Amino acid sequence: MAKEKLDVVNMTDVDLQSNVTSMENDYQQMKFDHAAKGLSNPLELRWLRRDIARVYTEARKREIAAMTPEELELRTKLRTRRRRQN
Repeated sequence: MAKEKLDVVNMTDVDLQSNVTSMENDYQQMKFDHAAKGLSNPLELRWLRRDIARVYTEARKREIAAMTPEELELRTKLRTRRRRQN
């Protein structure tokens, strides 16, 4: 049975923040349980970790969309400078 993806696009910013906090707590508890006695389905750890990443990605996408053109220009300059250093 396939696990349905988390719909992060339709969540508010407050929902995203509260959701990621609870998911991170669940992830830590699941890691502990898996180390202590094992999980019935260890893939749940991967699924939860990816859901957390989806939430963080959506939050960052919204943060970038809310930036002013000056902030975006500064961001581009910082990224260029970092690339030259490597």
